[in-house]
Parts: sequence; C-alpha cells; structure tokens
Amino acid sequence: MKNYGGTKNYLKNFLFKKFKADDIPLEYIQYSFIVDFELFLRNPKNHLDKGKPLNNNGIMKHIERLNKLMGFAENLVWIVKHPFEKYQLSYTKFKNRFLTKNQLETFESIELCDPKLMRVRDVFVFCCYTGLAYIDVKMLAKQSIVMGIDGKKWLSLYREKSAEPVKIPLLDKARIILAKYENFEDSERLLPVCSNQKINKYLKEIAALCEIDFKLTFHVARHTFATTITLSNGVPISTVSKLLGHSKLSTTQIYANVVEKKLQDDMNKLQEALNDVR
Repeated sequence: MKNYGGTKNYLKNFLFKKFKADDIPLEYIQYSFIVDFELFLRNPKNHLDKGKPLNNNGIMKHIERLNKLMGFAENLVWIVKHPFEKYQLSYTKFKNRFLTKNQLETFESIELCDPKLMRVRDVFVFCCYTGLAYIDVKMLAKQSIVMGIDGKKWLSLYREKSAEPVKIPLLDKARIILAKYENFEDSERLLPVCSNQKINKYLKEIAALCEIDFKLTFHVARHTFATTITLSNGVPISTVSKLLGHSKLSTTQIYANVVEKKLQDDMNKLQEALNDVR
C-alpha cells in the first residue's frame, strides 16, 4: 500500500503538470499517456525524494502498478481497451550477488566484539543455510520447528510473500545457531531479528571487516543459499526451488548463478564419461 501511495502521488503531480487537473476520465489514459508519464518520471526534477532519485527499475515499478490497475479497470468493463496492450516494461537486469565459499567462511569466523553485530551475523548465516527471506526469519516461532521424515528437526512455514508452504531440513550450522538462542528473552520467536534497516547497517560494518567488496544486504543470504550452499554442491534446481518456496521453477533461475568451479567439475565428469565410452 505504501508503494501504491507513492505511485498515486506521482500520478497526481503528472496530471496537474500535463492537464492542469486533479482527475481525468479513465478513457483518456491511452498509449501516449503512458509514454508521457514515463518521461515525467525520468525527469529528476519531478522526483518526490530528491535525495533518492528514481532509477530505471523504480520508474518501471510505478508504471507496472498503473498497468495492474488499468487491467483491473478493463476486467470491470470501465474501459474498452487496455492502454498497455503495446507498451513494454523494460527492467534493467542486475547480477545477483552472493557470498563465495571463502567469503562465507570469513564472514562466519571473523572475530566480533559488539553483541549486536554478533546477533546480526548469526541471523544472516542462519539464512545462508536455510534460504529464508528477512520477513520469514523474523516471523519464525517455536511452532515452526517440526520433526521431519528423517527424525530430525525441520522448519515448516508459509512464505509471507507468496503464501507457499515450505519445509526445510535444518543443516547442522543452522541447527547450532537455533540452539544458541533457545528461549532467548523468553520469546516465542526463534531468533533475535531487528529491523531490516538496522540489519543492513550492521551488515555493512561486518562486510568492511571481512573486506567484502560489494554492498552486502540481507537478501544476499538467500542468494548465497541458492548458489554457494545448494546449486554449487550439486543440489538439483527443482529441489532448490522447493526449499526457496517458489511456485514456478523459472523464478528460481534468477538465483542459479553457476560458479566456475561447478562448470569445471561438470565438464570434467563429462570428459571422464566420454573417455569411458572410448
């Protein structure tokens, strides 16, 4: 709702500048309206927060929200034709960052004196070994722990973002971190998770100590689980997709950064197979 509120404010400003009005009939929203709205958003003078100017993907998000609402209007027969029929959203693709095996080992072992940094490090590492997103690890409670088919502890939850059910067998390192915070502050929560803003602030400090040369955010843990922990160790992408709680395999492919060592190992196995055939 906060994001749609921002889009609404941009639309109000655009209407006033373009039409000198605070409202127009829906049928006035044609292809040309969308193009003009995009040009309006691309002008830094029109940005709501001058300290945080919109980048291309931020602009596309605002246009995408208008697109969804116009689709809703079409379904309700408030308009005859969808104005976005020939418009193409154009997002800039970014390479998903993740910690390499060596970086993760350094991150886990570096000596920290500040208890706040230690707690953030533990929560981040826990997600590196479970693949949980920030909101999911924050919502973890004692009832999230279940007994798996192997007789060991698993996590069982519904992802906040997609409401997809997820069951995750706990790897040893994740299990050790849970045990460390058992019954902390007599809370029902499993881990001491602070706000996303504070976590990212503390992660920046830890990253500097570890000499990690890119912006470390909490979501990097999820990428690390998908790439360094699972896919690089031969876990099939279909299994990784289930662990991440994705409803479509195509969604998981954005995490499937194939590292060079895995490519080398796979090609070596192929060469051995070809040699055996001869």
